[in-house]
Amino acid sequence: MLACHAIRVLLHDGIKSIPLPLGSLFASLRRILLRPGTLLQTRRDIRRLQQEVTAGRPLRIVVGSAGITPEGWIQTDIEFLDLLKPSDWERFFRPNSIDAILAEHVWEHLTPDNGARAAAVCFTYLKPGGYLRLAVPDGFNPDPAYLNWVRPGGNGPGADDHKVLYDHESLVALLTAAGFAVELLEHFDRTGKFHHRDWAPADGMIHRSRRFDERNQGGRLAYTSLMVDARKPAARTA
Repeated sequence: MLACHAIRVLLHDGIKSIPLPLGSLFASLRRILLRPGTLLQTRRDIRRLQQEVTAGRPLRIVVGSAGITPEGWIQTDIEFLDLLKPSDWERFFRPNSIDAILAEHVWEHLTPDNGARAAAVCFTYLKPGGYLRLAVPDGFNPDPAYLNWVRPGGNGPGADDHKVLYDHESLVALLTAAGFAVELLEHFDRTGKFHHRDWAPADGMIHRSRRFDERNQGGRLAYTSLMVDARKPAARTA
């Protein structure tokens, strides 16, 4: 059934005839079946996550990865690890068991209430001393074109699904209320001044950032994110 679905997709995508070498046909089918969000890819991701959880290595997971996973991190997606479904997290993890969580441009797709719920879930499953590296569009960016691009209902890709435009004050307040100690990595302040501190990509790669977004050329910041590390306080010793 999956193969039939893949053939229908191939035809829909414009491959009208099948005089393809058999190897090319199977390669095309494989690419379609392993697209992020497909049933086969989701099953593979679930098996990989289960294997990593039992392997005894540090647990560093990406939520909302859309198929993009840095080396040393574990890919997940909403089909089997929904930030708003605690039962999904209970299926794979114990509380206080995850070393780090990476979320690049995920929280803006949640309402403020759901963003608070998602932060609470992350806090529950992170180890004491573990952290959530989070990036969202920056509501204090002084560029009107940027704000029109990222605001809810804006003209940028995916903005039609944005629910909120955070600034560093509102995001820190949300994360602090969940119990996190928050460190700002990149942000604009109310006056439009940009602030940043050094951060290690190995600790969670954010592509839409000062250093790594390819739109930032010649010293001009065309696109940055509001970036934070939200750390679960370490357990107190007696």
